[in-house]
Amino acid sequence: MLFLDVDGPLIPFGAPDLHPGGHLGDRTVPLPIGANPLLSRIDPRHGARLSALPCDLVWATTWMADANEVIGPLLGLPGLPVVDWPDSEEKGPLHWKTRGLVDWAAGRSFVWVDDEIADPDRVWVSAHHHGQALLHRVDPRRGLTHTDFVVIADWLARL
Repeated sequence: MLFLDVDGPLIPFGAPDLHPGGHLGDRTVPLPIGANPLLSRIDPRHGARLSALPCDLVWATTWMADANEVIGPLLGLPGLPVVDWPDSEEKGPLHWKTRGLVDWAAGRSFVWVDDEIADPDRVWVSAHHHGQALLHRVDPRRGLTHTDFVVIADWLARL
């Protein structure tokens, strides 16, 4: 399975609006009035790339159910499962999502795509998760790139 964050991987922070005029690339789907203007940074081609990966996709984002209502349609994705985050007062070097994703995976192999993954998360997952895991950090200035998709697809192929 692939746990997918939105802000950073799908909505890059450092990129200018990629699709000016409120339209997404070659699509003629206008952004809804009042929509978050950062949504124009989403590359709609990512939906097909994600769907082609040999794994189940799961939203792992603070967008929660809004990911299915707002982000999924822009990518052409069907409704996906959403990780429900427990209230957490997690402090320290471990990312607040790490424990919840390992619990959600329940021993199954997974990829976690996020822009905030750090070494403490890798160490903790290695020690506490019994399946295989790829914690793949995406540069939030660029978002998901072709190289990221290659790394993820290669890792999944080796399972």
